[in-house]
Amino acid sequence: MPDIFFCGDTHGNFQHVIDAVLEKRPAAIVFLGDVQARQPLEVELATILDLTEVWYIHGNHDTDTDADYDHLFGSALAHRNLHGRVVDIAGYKIAGLGGVFRGHIWIPPGPKNFHTPREYTAKAGKENRWRAGLPRKHYSSIFPTDYNYLASQRADILVTHEAPSAHPHGFAAIDELAQRMRVSRSFHGHHHDRIDYSKQHERLGFSAYGVGLCGISDLDGNVVVAGKHDHEVPWATLHRR
Repeated sequence: MPDIFFCGDTHGNFQHVIDAVLEKRPAAIVFLGDVQARQPLEVELATILDLTEVWYIHGNHDTDTDADYDHLFGSALAHRNLHGRVVDIAGYKIAGLGGVFRGHIWIPPGPKNFHTPREYTAKAGKENRWRAGLPRKHYSSIFPTDYNYLASQRADILVTHEAPSAHPHGFAAIDELAQRMRVSRSFHGHHHDRIDYSKQHERLGFSAYGVGLCGISDLDGNVVVAGKHDHEVPWATLHRR
């Protein structure tokens, strides 16, 4: 089968992705959130758009500023956002859950304060809206409605920004989603590390892989480009939600 590369948080750095695509020619690449393109994403990746399919989910930092939001959600590649859907990519059904759990909306296993973006917007008040919709920050919040829709679907691979419970700061809700979707493997970003989860795969019921800061992994979780902190444990500097 053709290979797919899974790209950890880039935070605006793309040269390592471009170099890997030019050398290896994967069928597709999937960004795992916190893309933070400094220009529209199609401009950042112009040299490889004819060489591979580009897909992504968003992370919490992709709504930090208007530019972060516009360069991703408003780019010519906006239709390649995997969040909340299942897409056939290079022979695999890949599902995406972008963003993070936030207490104001929902942090599992706690209460679901708002189920849908529409519900939140209606109660937020006009003074809290951004461009007549959600506060910008909450375009990267996970709402139960998106989670529940995915849980009713089937896929081969699940990509998330949040981590499963195998990570010290992960969520059992991600495990449950992967199990309900019957995926065989999952990939996540967010924590900038790459922990060996292999001893927990049997418990999880699927193979889970974290991809580090500016790292790249292939379909089998093998390192294509090592993350910048792969040999460290940067949990003390986890990004705010």
